[in-house]
Amino acid sequence: MLLLGLLLLLILLAGTRLLWGQWKLRSLHLPPLVPGFLHLLQPNLPIYLLGLTQKLGPIYRLRLGLQAVVVLNSKRTIEEAMIRKWVDFAGRPQLLSYKLVSQRYQDLSLGDYSLLWKAHKKLTRSALLLGIRNSMEPLVEQLTQEFCERMRAQASAPVAIQKEFSFLTCSIICYLTFGDKVTEDTLVHAIQDCVQDLMRTWEHWSIQILDIIPFLRFFPNPGLWRLKQAMKNRDHIIEKQLRQHKESMVAGRWRDMTDYMLQGLGRPTVEEAPGQLLEGHVHMAMVDLFIGGTETTASTLSWAVAFLLHHPEIQQRLQDELDRELGPRALGSTVPFKDRARLPLLNATIAEVLRLRPVVPLALPHRTTRPTSIVGYDIPKGTIIIPNLQGAHLDETIWEQPHEFRPDRFLYPGASPSTLAFGCGARVCLGEPLARLELFVVLAQLLRAFTLLPPAGALPSLQPQPHCGVNLTMQPFQVQLQPRGAGTPGLGERQ
Repeated sequence: MLLLGLLLLLILLAGTRLLWGQWKLRSLHLPPLVPGFLHLLQPNLPIYLLGLTQKLGPIYRLRLGLQAVVVLNSKRTIEEAMIRKWVDFAGRPQLLSYKLVSQRYQDLSLGDYSLLWKAHKKLTRSALLLGIRNSMEPLVEQLTQEFCERMRAQASAPVAIQKEFSFLTCSIICYLTFGDKVTEDTLVHAIQDCVQDLMRTWEHWSIQILDIIPFLRFFPNPGLWRLKQAMKNRDHIIEKQLRQHKESMVAGRWRDMTDYMLQGLGRPTVEEAPGQLLEGHVHMAMVDLFIGGTETTASTLSWAVAFLLHHPEIQQRLQDELDRELGPRALGSTVPFKDRARLPLLNATIAEVLRLRPVVPLALPHRTTRPTSIVGYDIPKGTIIIPNLQGAHLDETIWEQPHEFRPDRFLYPGASPSTLAFGCGARVCLGEPLARLELFVVLAQLLRAFTLLPPAGALPSLQPQPHCGVNLTMQPFQVQLQPRGAGTPGLGERQ
């Protein structure tokens, strides 16, 4: 009886809060409101949200539980918010699930906008772009070559390529973050398993529902217990590496990103940020690097392979382009990333994969830091904003035949607009330069070494998992990697 009374009280309080919120907004010119409360249950949510624009236009409001959010579905509205009015839209909602994984230190991806957050971002960006700028490309090329050699050793058997890409991208982040301390695959496997476990647990409905109905955290929740265990494992791995780095670090020199960030804690920042960057901020920056730099890039590489399996004619053209630039079947030769314009079709293919399958299709939600507006609509302070990146990439008013895989649309300067796959503005993905380097190097070396074939003619599905979390995950598939060594016929020759 007591439980029923408590439930009725909570419903009454929620209803009162909803009515009060509506009363306060009565004088504003708000975007149209979509009826209903169960939108999160829709399969292929980005496509569903795009479909609503046919009646409501590119910007509208809808309710996720009791929380009203504003959805942006066009390149114009997203860029107005995130670039031209970036200060207004740079915040993050402080959801319960965010607080759970961030613990006492806000990380970069989930942390709210502040001067301390800007200092944290600057330190991490400097470590990624300045601290290791001379070693990044050679390392990616070396690890990709080793990856190709492993694939060649099992070329006769179908390969679960997603798993292999995941190990490769995790290896790259491990080496950049921990340096030559990573001498065995054991640590890479441990971090790979940790990242996958953490994301799988965090994206489970038993955790995400806490953002909609926070009081459920007081009830027994096995998912919450599993999340805490995954975080404990995560923190144990990172704290051990931090401790080893502090014990062996030499002042004024850095071997990797961890050294750089630890030594950067005492440096003055441009702004006088309230508070101070501490070791915990380095800890959470490393978490962000692993979460944002492994499965995301591995997923994009997997989508690229899947599309090329469906379009062997484009795969053949890519191999012809590589052969023209590097010589027929040359082994070990590469195109430097700074000279990537020499491979226009490869660049166009990467751009088209990112357009059709942005790995985080709804980005991460933003929050307005002050009252503002978008295309004439009033947006109150504290409003949660969802940029539908995939929806903007499928806008028929911008893209010709938007659902078709057509890399050629990017081959002519000015013919197609740039994509928003990595976000834009203050919250643009910090790992974009590394991700673009990896996509270019891995696909170039993979297509130089192998022809991609569907095992027994079984093509992978090009439809994502219907109910995804943050990432746009694909259904598992296998690929046969046919070596292109001397004497091995190419794809066009076999056909």
